[in-house]
Amino acid sequence: MSDLINPHFGTQTESQLQVLNEISAICASIECKFWLRGGWAIDFLLGKVTRPHDDIDLITWIQNREQLEQALAEAGFEQTPVNEQFRGRQSDFRKDDVDITFGYITSTNDGSLIMNGLPEWVWRSDSLLLQSLMLKGITALVLSPRQLLEEKEVYEQIGRKPRPKDEDSKKILHRIIAELN
Repeated sequence: MSDLINPHFGTQTESQLQVLNEISAICASIECKFWLRGGWAIDFLLGKVTRPHDDIDLITWIQNREQLEQALAEAGFEQTPVNEQFRGRQSDFRKDDVDITFGYITSTNDGSLIMNGLPEWVWRSDSLLLQSLMLKGITALVLSPRQLLEEKEVYEQIGRKPRPKDEDSKKILHRIIAELN
């Protein structure tokens, strides 16, 4: 895979793509759909690696949690502790120096999509793109550009200070959304 990576990004990007490919195979074997979010989602939307990433952020349905955690553990992923306030909403893992977070979504009684245990944050009805995208030979579903942008804005509203990469991501997402219209 190394010939596919911008040499300026180094082995971290290569390791993350290898781990993502492994997660994709594991999820396919247990029939667990997932969607990329964060920086990797933007890269898949653009069809190219744009920058180094700190981790891999994924979303799946809460009902997949137990089977997913077991399958990842069996494949050598180390489950790492999660802050108490996030325990119902995510599982964190590490493999080959790559940090992975699975966030869990669920549907409410009225059909709204929310993060598990966070009913006040109702997601967009078009959050989950249905078409797989490919990057560097890896196929994945991603969150919609509008959902990704909304997440960046919600983080700011709840007091998370924007990072330079968040501002860059927002500009890219605005451009992607404009091209869709």
